[in-house]
Amino acid sequence: MKKFITTIKNIFSIEELRNRILATLGFLVIFRLGSFVVLPGVDPNLLTDADGGIFGILNALLGGSFSRASIFGLGIMPYISASIVIQLMTVAVPSFQKMQKEGESGRKKLTQITRVLTILVTLAQSVGYIKVTILNENALAPGVDPTFFMITAMILLTSGTMFCMWLGEKITDKGIGNGISMLIMIGIISSLPAAAINEFFVTNGLSRAIFTVVEILVLFGVVIVTVALVQATRRIPVQYAKQVVGGKVYGGQRQFIPLKVNAAGVMPIIFAQALMILPTLIGQIWAENNDFAARMTTMFSNIYGWQYNVVFAILIIAFTFFYTAITVNPSSMADDLKRNGGFIPGIKPGKPTSEFIGGVLDKITLPGSVFLAIIAVLPVFARNAGVGDAFAQFYGGTSLLIMVGVILDTLQQIESYLLMRHYEGMMKSGKMRGRSQNVAVA
Repeated sequence: MKKFITTIKNIFSIEELRNRILATLGFLVIFRLGSFVVLPGVDPNLLTDADGGIFGILNALLGGSFSRASIFGLGIMPYISASIVIQLMTVAVPSFQKMQKEGESGRKKLTQITRVLTILVTLAQSVGYIKVTILNENALAPGVDPTFFMITAMILLTSGTMFCMWLGEKITDKGIGNGISMLIMIGIISSLPAAAINEFFVTNGLSRAIFTVVEILVLFGVVIVTVALVQATRRIPVQYAKQVVGGKVYGGQRQFIPLKVNAAGVMPIIFAQALMILPTLIGQIWAENNDFAARMTTMFSNIYGWQYNVVFAILIIAFTFFYTAITVNPSSMADDLKRNGGFIPGIKPGKPTSEFIGGVLDKITLPGSVFLAIIAVLPVFARNAGVGDAFAQFYGGTSLLIMVGVILDTLQQIESYLLMRHYEGMMKSGKMRGRSQNVAVA
């Protein structure tokens, strides 16, 4: 406990870190307050809670703003959908590939295109959202014209999403952690206390005390396994040649390249979840007059159906490979090693090194992506075992993976600030797994 208090003092004694933490908290408070602002013209008493299905997951990710018909009703999800499209374009379209290679100027162009696409995606999704949560539920206040409400609500929802996107970017620039992931995480955490209280004290009660203990132990085990997956690394040994400069010998050290088993982090699960929501939202527009659209909407609304979970798992595996490929560049790592006089024992520098690193990356990404997909569908098994729908979402799935990934990433960033100021790390041993020590320049 004494070490914990000392660590907190050290954190807030660093001015830049303190300002970043306070800025992050301030932006998150604004986000949470906005999620309670209901769209004008909606009677909150007539709204139906989105407790289950795909809308229940979306509502949990958005901290309840979806079911409240908030101005943040679509949250950051349209931005994520637009980001998926742009990243796919950078792989398939030459002009986008060229922009990606242009450095900072190209990145700014892609960011601007993503923002414009976000507006278009939000406008399209808002039509389905308004029909599903408000018009179909007859939640309009008396005297409100549906057509006028549709137009104003689309504008407000689009503005709300763009504001959420701005908050996420500000958290990334001025705060701690990835802003987009942080907004999603705070929405998830906000629903955890109510789900736990309802599960342990209302649903279970004293009559199912043993089942409650088992639930807690299993959840603890799942969290441990998830942390192990997020932190697991494969170390590739690297040897540096000795160099004599001015009578002194440099190099000759044996270091390593740490390749994460889950190099993509939480992004595959976020991307996959965003895509799984789209068919339901869009399908609601044509479901009344189109049998195929109605069947697709029903299938993607049932988060406990085998069709939904098979598609979800495949998307996670695909996005894990895709995101790893665009974030980890074996050729660049091989060039950096060669430039700094390093080599992998038994492997020739240059292209053979790049192929070796790429092969290792493929071998560890496959089991990592499959394991990630298994954790993502664990809530289905938890529900079948008797856990309540709301609390079952924390037995893996999007909620747990995002929380674990974002929390670990944030803790590592905080620890890096502490170590730069020569303070002891956040772990008792002074080490936090995933932090680089004797890491090769690659």
